[in-house]
Amino acid sequence: MPGGAVMPGGVPAPVPSAPATMRAVVLTEFGEPDVLRIAEVPVPTPAADEVLVRVHATALNRADLLQRRGFYPNPFPGEHDIPGMEFAGEIVATPSGAATASSPAPSHARATRWKPGDHVMGIVSGGAYAEYLTIPADQAMRTPRSMALADAAAIPEVFITAWDALVLQGGLKPGGRALVHAGASGVGTAAIQICRAMGAWIAVTCSSGKVQACRDLGANLVVDYSKDDFAAAIAQATDGRGVDVVLDVIGGDYTVRNVACVAVKGRIIQVGTMAGPSKDFNVASLMPKRASITGTVLRPRPKEEKIAVSRAFAEALLPDFDAGVLKPIVDVRFTLEQIVEAHRHMEANANVGKIVVTVAR
Repeated sequence: MPGGAVMPGGVPAPVPSAPATMRAVVLTEFGEPDVLRIAEVPVPTPAADEVLVRVHATALNRADLLQRRGFYPNPFPGEHDIPGMEFAGEIVATPSGAATASSPAPSHARATRWKPGDHVMGIVSGGAYAEYLTIPADQAMRTPRSMALADAAAIPEVFITAWDALVLQGGLKPGGRALVHAGASGVGTAAIQICRAMGAWIAVTCSSGKVQACRDLGANLVVDYSKDDFAAAIAQATDGRGVDVVLDVIGGDYTVRNVACVAVKGRIIQVGTMAGPSKDFNVASLMPKRASITGTVLRPRPKEEKIAVSRAFAEALLPDFDAGVLKPIVDVRFTLEQIVEAHRHMEANANVGKIVVTVAR
């Protein structure tokens, strides 16, 4: 059952009601981190199929930096441009007329498994840099049992991205082999753990100062991209067979070498292009291997697809979080008032794992 806050002695903690306004990071111009400003804005009104959540914490993603620079359009046209793609918090209000654990709904009402006070997490198109947000009831996920909300906020975006890319789209299976770039990033640290948990072999690339962190998480092969050629390292480690799936957030000249790394009938899943487009990639290089490149994003997907992937992820992996097999890797924590510093920290590529921002006061 979804978990709610409980006070000492087993007494449920009181559920706060939503005020009329809230603090939120609002974009009124684009540019460097110092354009980020905290403003007082109206609390969003949930639609008939949504829950209202009091946000305890959110976490940074590369897309937040792009949105701040004006490269991602406001997902809610006509409303405040509030970044933030993932959250953890507690439910304040359930869909109007919906059934809850304590009050049955009329026969015509739409049922929900949630009740006020339940702890939930999830992915959203934007709006998580705020004290309250709305999310479709079916898209919200319970947080792992016994995990603090400030830690759960570091799960949704990167773990869903890694699992969706490697398993759902990449077809990775136990005993398979994967190559993941930016192994010390949020997606990378999630991918290492997912592969380890499912019994797949994983190689990652990272910078010199992050090699040991990736090894400690369980990566089978860690390639320092500043010193070694990852394509040569993969060829040697796999006896020339290559890997079944490549998860790439870099693009650029990695694309040509990714094709060299992928096995016959393998798949390259492109989830980012931090280095821009490739100038030398020849699509014909895929043909002898009968390999494929799939471009994918999570944020712009239709609501129905986000609900489907969230529900599938929760069913497949939440038990591993409950058991402690999987865990979010948190590099550093900031408060909402320190959002400028948080963005600067990510832009410096200084983090191993996630950058968490505490929202609740």
